[in-house]
Amino acid sequence: MTLKLYAALACGLMLAAQAARAEIKTEHVTYKAGDATLRGFLAYDTAATGKRPGILIMHQYFGLTPFEEEVAKKLARQGYVAFAADIYGVKVHPKNPKEATAAMMPFVKDRALWRARGQAALAVLLANQHVDPARIGMIGYCFGGGSALELDRAGAPILATVVFHGILATPNPADAKNIKGHILALQGGDDPVVPQKDVDAFEAEMRAAHVDWQMVQYGGARHAYTLPAAGNNPASPVAYNAEADHRSWLAMEDFFNEYLK
Repeated sequence: MTLKLYAALACGLMLAAQAARAEIKTEHVTYKAGDATLRGFLAYDTAATGKRPGILIMHQYFGLTPFEEEVAKKLARQGYVAFAADIYGVKVHPKNPKEATAAMMPFVKDRALWRARGQAALAVLLANQHVDPARIGMIGYCFGGGSALELDRAGAPILATVVFHGILATPNPADAKNIKGHILALQGGDDPVVPQKDVDAFEAEMRAAHVDWQMVQYGGARHAYTLPAAGNNPASPVAYNAEADHRSWLAMEDFFNEYLK
């Protein structure tokens, strides 16, 4: 057996042993924001030791679904404590786009309420005994991208935020001066829901506030490009794009590796 082959085999056995030891614990966590009762989803690896980075996950406009729960488990397998927030509350479960839009709009119209729901979820993550409060990241999808950015604009102690096809527009661009961390926006290059004028305004907002930001646009990708439930019709305003989904996840991993690990 050559030295290179032996090393590769040893590395493979070590990774297999680590995977075997890993046990992802998940639980639903009920918490409050004012008078509202919310129910999020927590995931972490029980085999890991010591404090580790925490990731807050903001859901798309259908609310907290199995999609966000799977994302939380995937991040937990990478060594994070992941908490998928519930912005809407335990009684709100949209069943179609009309209901989802109705659930979303009160927050889009009331940014203080939107931020308060995000802050309540962040408090749950920060209170977790396994989390290093100095290494907090955040991701958001569609409506959840707006949720994430509003929490950043409120001055939350988030070190690194990744937005996937997120709502970028804000009535208060000057609030970007409160952003404490780094921002990565991963947008569909052909997203009619978040048009180029919103992208341009977001970039101007980040520049004016001297935020450390990055923007990536994926050619051919529509809105909701990471969500298989969006279907695969490229002529629709929303459509899953496997290539953009894969590339954006890798971009997120690199971003978090730089700032959180």
